[in-house]
Amino acid sequence: MPNLDYPSQPATETAQEAGHPPQAATEFAPPLRPVRSSARRFASFRNISALMLREMSTRYSRTPGGYLWNVLEPLAAVLFLSLGFSLFLRSPALGTSFLLFYATGYMPFDLYGVLSRTCAAAINFSRSLLKFPAVSWVDALLARFFLNSLTGILNAILLLGGILIVVDHRAVLDLPPILHAMGLAMILGLGVGAANCVLTGLFPLWALVWGIVNRPLFIASGIFFLFDEMSPTAQAILWYNPLVHIVGLMRTGFYPTYTAAYVSELYVLFVALTLLTLGLILIGRYHRDIINN
Repeated sequence: MPNLDYPSQPATETAQEAGHPPQAATEFAPPLRPVRSSARRFASFRNISALMLREMSTRYSRTPGGYLWNVLEPLAAVLFLSLGFSLFLRSPALGTSFLLFYATGYMPFDLYGVLSRTCAAAINFSRSLLKFPAVSWVDALLARFFLNSLTGILNAILLLGGILIVVDHRAVLDLPPILHAMGLAMILGLGVGAANCVLTGLFPLWALVWGIVNRPLFIASGIFFLFDEMSPTAQAILWYNPLVHIVGLMRTGFYPTYTAAYVSELYVLFVALTLLTLGLILIGRYHRDIINN
């Protein structure tokens, strides 16, 4: 048979044979490594810890006694309240101890008040540090919340524990209502503080207005009296004050015969989370304007 093998021909011509200049090979840059969320969380933890230590050093090192004054201040307030009302009343509305009765109402109210004030001033307090990209407004807000929450809880444990040890009382502790009341006071303080942080940052006059509006809460939150003993008209108005529910819930944890059927934890939680959500959204939108104002 004839040989049918033909010399093989290239299927395509090279670039040089076709008269075109050779093209350089396309080089791709290596993909960037994604930023790990764990590293960001660790950086936020370090920032929050540093901001907490900074606040402790600046606030508590200016006065003699430092951190001790945070314990003595609520103790002095409860002592003066107890002494003043014991001169006019034969016995408190619950139990036999004026100290315990007013302390159970004052401590959650004070925790809310301190958190709302300090969280409202979080951006102003750390304004110089917030100009660095590594520090965010969330770090500043959480640092003040954690520090003052721990301080308030420590004060409540020391003050209430000391009263229960020293004073003759008939209280029977029920921890779940006590923990719920303190937790609700913390969340409400954070929510009000976050909302006021935006309002005071954008409208400085709001701080004065809020101070005037907030003063009657000390009387209208059930610290000196029981909600159940008020007139129906006053009950219908003051029921919408979340602090009335928190104080009533706190006292159910110390006085087993006190039921406080009017307390609604869901209402307090709804108000607190609504204010917190609005505050966080507005801070995220306007925090640059507040810092540069």
